[in-house]
Amino acid sequence: MAYSQVLVKTGVSVGQRDNPLAMLHDETDEALMLRYQQGEVRAFEILLTRHRKPVFNFILRFVQNRELAEDLLQESFLRVIRSAEKYQRQAKFTTWLYTIARNLCVDQSRRAKHRKTKSLDQSLSKDSEGGTLLDVTAGNELPSDRKLVSKEIHQKLQLALGELSEDQREVFLMREFLDMPFKQISDVVGVSENTVKSRMRYALQKLRMELEEFADMAKALP
Repeated sequence: MAYSQVLVKTGVSVGQRDNPLAMLHDETDEALMLRYQQGEVRAFEILLTRHRKPVFNFILRFVQNRELAEDLLQESFLRVIRSAEKYQRQAKFTTWLYTIARNLCVDQSRRAKHRKTKSLDQSLSKDSEGGTLLDVTAGNELPSDRKLVSKEIHQKLQLALGELSEDQREVFLMREFLDMPFKQISDVVGVSENTVKSRMRYALQKLRMELEEFADMAKALP
């Protein structure tokens, strides 16, 4: 993400970043957002630092394109900036933030349905030396004799996720990768909690079917 560009949009200077107010780091997300509404730009910097990585990972797994994910991440936080005055304390900040990010992903997905899904083995950047989607999920900490197994499982998982409906995939990502409670997911997606649980159940059923052949290998991984 163009981190510096977002900070410039908020009016945060280099000097300010070097001397953050220590007390702000102990504030809740909601309190920081209220401080930002009141003109404390350092509060937004802390929010950005806290959430840019998990939001980016969510967007990347949704759109499966690093360059696009970086653009959507920046747009997500710019929308937070533009909509800051509308934020109310009773709304959980992460619910509000992920609703923005999720809606951007859905809009992008609808616009790009006619395009071919990016290959998992294709570089995520224009540089031929860039990583692939597999690098996002498969860690490098595994022993060499297990890396091939892990890579194959992760590749199969990514393909299986791509086969899920959009509704099921977003619920699965929020639950499994962001560890969101079902109630919060329902608030983000805008459907009942029971509907969210139903989508999660169908997603798990489909993924189990797709990954059944890898069950024994998965058990062998740390």
